[in-house]
Amino acid sequence: MIRNGLDTVRGFRNQLRYWMSVRDCYGSINLMVAIAFGLGITPFLVRRNTHGESSLEQSWYGFLNAIIRWLLLAYCYVHINLNDESLIGYFMSNHVSKVSTRMHDIGGIIVAIFIFIVPLLLRKYFLRSVYTMNEVDQRLERLRCPVNFHAVVGLVILVISLVVLLDAFLLTTCLVCLSKMDVHASWQLTFILIFELMVTSITICMFCLMTRSVQRRIGCLHKVLKNLAHQWDSRSIKAVTQKQRSLQCLDSFSMYTIVTKDPAEIIQESMEIHHLICEAAATANKYFTYQLLTIISIAFLIIVFDAYYVLETLLGKSKRESKFKTVEFVTFFSCQMILYLIAIVSIVEGSNRAIKKSEKTGGIVHSLLNKTKSAEVKEKLQQFSMQLMHLKINFTAAGLFNIDRTLYFTISGALTTYLIILLQFTSNSPNNGYGNSSSCCDTYNNMTNHTL
Repeated sequence: MIRNGLDTVRGFRNQLRYWMSVRDCYGSINLMVAIAFGLGITPFLVRRNTHGESSLEQSWYGFLNAIIRWLLLAYCYVHINLNDESLIGYFMSNHVSKVSTRMHDIGGIIVAIFIFIVPLLLRKYFLRSVYTMNEVDQRLERLRCPVNFHAVVGLVILVISLVVLLDAFLLTTCLVCLSKMDVHASWQLTFILIFELMVTSITICMFCLMTRSVQRRIGCLHKVLKNLAHQWDSRSIKAVTQKQRSLQCLDSFSMYTIVTKDPAEIIQESMEIHHLICEAAATANKYFTYQLLTIISIAFLIIVFDAYYVLETLLGKSKRESKFKTVEFVTFFSCQMILYLIAIVSIVEGSNRAIKKSEKTGGIVHSLLNKTKSAEVKEKLQQFSMQLMHLKINFTAAGLFNIDRTLYFTISGALTTYLIILLQFTSNSPNNGYGNSSSCCDTYNNMTNHTL
């Protein structure tokens, strides 16, 4: 037993040492891919061959794990539907709550399909995107502007830690609120609540990791172009012959670039790198597009109904204080609403930052175009400018809408509209269904007794 424990500790230390000593794109995403593999989101694992080279490889267990997770969720949804169980059903039963329950169940099944099954069908896009990123890294290495993989690993560990802490805190708060309200949900309903949140969080983290990878590599490309501009400003670049090839120091931060090539060759290499980055971003979007559409749509529905429950309770809490504790009720649905608000913000901000970073490339290229005196270099820069016009980084949700900050305005407008409709629908309803309003027969008997 002691020997097995020591072997486990050594294995963990070796894995930790591998994560912290990464030298390529595959190693930098190893931790995130391993977590997604364990949850059944992806069938890939990062492995090293005998030569020390890393690559993404499929595992039959990954396919089996994804299918088992989906079947488990399907069983849980079937169970709660047969028993007519739902979280909101413990507190209220009206037309809005019944509709929201059915929509949540349907949405949960759709989420399970698009999180576990669709990625298996689109796995080639994820593999191609990571492979293209690795090729970009090799080209940036040749231009002496490599990606800082240690910073990538540190960022991955930081993001995962923050996600775990946030999810644990809000889930604990929700479960404590349910306990104080004497709500004892079945393990199937509790499993759905916890597992869907975990899977959604890791899927969003994987998407943000890909967008951050695009942003980071565009930043490295900008360094290459800015270093070239710096050399022109300091008049350190002259006609470089084959015999004069060497490395020259650029500034006080010891930034180096390759001057063994002609500036036109560097521009050509930068064009190819930009093309590969855009291709990697487009391929990653093909892999995540249906997952993002599903997550954003379900998150919007949950936010709408949770906001309705909270507002309706606060506006009419005097009628239902005997039914449940108002503070715990509002806290529970507010926490659930905050979780999905953070999900939408994370997706939008991750996409928007990569897009805004890519838009800065045009300004740098045109700055070089104004400074160059060489006709050959000017022609290459004009080609680069044309490429930037026709090849842009963009993230969409199945082509239905763009994922950028304009989505905030769309969601907030739709949220306000639906909340007003729901609140008016409830206020105009003769019986809200909370069990506090008297029936027509009771009202008639009371009036008759009072008259007599």
